[in-house]
Amino acid sequence: MVSFEMNDRKKIGLGLTGFGVFFSFLGIIFFFDKGLIAMGNILFFSGVALTIGLKSSLQFFMKRSNYKGTTAFGAGFFFVIIGWPILGMILEAYGFIVLFSGFWPTLSVFLQKIPILGWIFQQPFVRSLFDRYRGKRVPV
Repeated sequence: MVSFEMNDRKKIGLGLTGFGVFFSFLGIIFFFDKGLIAMGNILFFSGVALTIGLKSSLQFFMKRSNYKGTTAFGAGFFFVIIGWPILGMILEAYGFIVLFSGFWPTLSVFLQKIPILGWIFQQPFVRSLFDRYRGKRVPV
């Protein structure tokens, strides 16, 4: 059985992941500042590794079905580091979407259960969009 307990390592990992997203957002707001974007990427990777564990992280990123997303995300990180942040962020965004597209069904169920916002996501038009992807399995 999978353990869903929240220990200190997972709390720190979630915090690092959140800071990674925040610094990446700041880097985009400040006209694609490569330092902030690179810091956000490093914090995001370390946060994911702490949250789900190093072995699970390596298995997720090195899974055969995730090679395309991992390669795009890694190439985007490389382009951010060498000083081409716009191209790097475009590649990273594509890699992020490819890597984490399996989580959309879980996210849709979560969004539909939020008290006020859930009402919007339970409307027939929006729900039909979510139902199209609900049958897929989460990749982790």
